[in-house]
Amino acid sequence: MKSIAITNLKGGCAKTTTTINLAACLAELGKRVLLIDLDPQGNASQWIGQENQCADNSMGLLTSKSPITTLIQPTMVNNVGLIYASPELSNLEKALAGEFATETILKRRLGQADLSNWDYVLLDTPPTLGLVTVNALTAADQLIVPVSTHVLSLAGVAQLMAVIEKIKDAFNPSLSILGILPSRVDLRTRHSGEVLESLREHFGDKVFGSFIRENVKLAEAPSYKKPITTYDNSGGAAQDFRALTRELMPQLG
Repeated sequence: MKSIAITNLKGGCAKTTTTINLAACLAELGKRVLLIDLDPQGNASQWIGQENQCADNSMGLLTSKSPITTLIQPTMVNNVGLIYASPELSNLEKALAGEFATETILKRRLGQADLSNWDYVLLDTPPTLGLVTVNALTAADQLIVPVSTHVLSLAGVAQLMAVIEKIKDAFNPSLSILGILPSRVDLRTRHSGEVLESLREHFGDKVFGSFIRENVKLAEAPSYKKPITTYDNSGGAAQDFRALTRELMPQLG
């Protein structure tokens, strides 16, 4: 089982979109994927979660000793399980006040659990550098950084890279970056193409060859509680995410 954090400290970069649709593409290949929604906004949970949400959620994952297997719920996507988000995650620091080694709670919880039924754990994180995000980066084996192709995003990536180095030094020396994923790419505009080129100039082979194009169907899919591979199976966005998954597989082993 490998754990992969999907992280960016900036909102609007298609982080949850990447998490959901990567999970769906891996599931298409017969992989079992556990998605842990660590964003208090819970967009991933709302997207593919079923109507009758269980009270157990990712807040319980970080603050209780309940077996992880009891927190996992089915989703609208075959082969994808979910630990729901909780709005209470925004108060995690207060809830864990006085606890020891709070930055490594998720790492310890995942390490102690029997997750042999799952091939991958995907961690959807909030767009802030708080205790939740630090826990995700400390627990993850690998990292994907979605970046929208807007000029202000470049500074955010540089900031995140500095944070990753600090996390590696302090808590998780084996953390590796799978890649930076250009998202919301609109090659009809000069600006989007220039930012894509700048990403590749600044970060070289850390940037995936695949990228995710701006797509109306992709924006509509959450309303129908479907990943893009189901909502618009043969469309451009589904093709983009399948191309990303093919590119990832050799690195995922």
